[in-house]
Amino acid sequence: MSILVTGAAGFIGSNFVLDWLALSDEKVINLDALTYAGNLENLASLEGDARHVFVHGDIGDFELVSTLLAEHQPRAVLNFAAESHVDRSIHGPEDFIQTNIVGSFRLLEAVRSYWGGLAEPAKSQFRFLHVSTDEVYGSLGQGDRAFTETNRYAPNSPYSASKAASDHLVRAYHHTYGLPVLTTNSSNNYGPYHFPEKLIPLVIHNALADKPLPIYGDGRQIRDWLYVKDHCSAIRRVLEAGKVGETYNVGGWNEKPNLDVVYTLCAILDELQPRADGRPYQEQITYVHDRPGHDRRYAIDASKIERELGWKPAETFETGIRKTVRWYLDNLAWVRNVTSGAYRQRLGQK
Repeated sequence: MSILVTGAAGFIGSNFVLDWLALSDEKVINLDALTYAGNLENLASLEGDARHVFVHGDIGDFELVSTLLAEHQPRAVLNFAAESHVDRSIHGPEDFIQTNIVGSFRLLEAVRSYWGGLAEPAKSQFRFLHVSTDEVYGSLGQGDRAFTETNRYAPNSPYSASKAASDHLVRAYHHTYGLPVLTTNSSNNYGPYHFPEKLIPLVIHNALADKPLPIYGDGRQIRDWLYVKDHCSAIRRVLEAGKVGETYNVGGWNEKPNLDVVYTLCAILDELQPRADGRPYQEQITYVHDRPGHDRRYAIDASKIERELGWKPAETFETGIRKTVRWYLDNLAWVRNVTSGAYRQRLGQK
């Protein structure tokens, strides 16, 4: 038995693979294009492990995906592959259209062909699990109820629009062709191996490097924060017991303004890695011009996955964020390789 995981050298994908192989001996076929956010150093502990097969390639390569499916006969495909940074999507949306929409379409086509040729019981047991985001739902007002699976889609950035399109394609392939799909929409993830352009790893890195800690606008944009290993456990549970054709929102029940997140990080760093001059890290906070169309609030109602599948996060924000800071302090070589670009030298990464 095996599973095919796309985008498994990225932040969430690599955490998923590491956790999967810590809990199971089922082989993972890892397909990743190794764009800037893909990093094989995330998976260095699996080097030489026969349960992990890495393939350098793109989900948009129909022939490659078809060959991998035919060769390895996976019982499931989990699609983590995506361009995912809102700022990058504003400055260069085409990559997001190509990967998140066109790539997802070609992946679905290859999977549909493979699944259609399976014999029973493998055909009825097969699953395609698509990993998505809460940003497809748009922005909430201060008093609005949290996003449920029935919220209408209202994406506000090229990134979220491209992910919304991929979600719709997944849904359509189920309703039109009968492909057994599952979709998860998660809130903001944080934790080990997070690329340091995102808020939490950026603040940790800049604080330690004595650089400004940039805050968009007034810093009062609210996000629901989910520890990445909780997200991975939710995906495993959805793959195991989720109802075909259903969507499951995955959240941490941790709504926090961005500014409060930065204050928390500064306080933990003050405790664990004080500045040489004894001054608080908060002094490095600086406010910068807000990005265009910045959504004000996201919040996930994760009641459905708890009610139907018995899943809820193990970490509070307080426990998860402390683990995250500790991981970055213990893995400064990884951070240096990422910020210097040294990690991209393997396999000629873009």
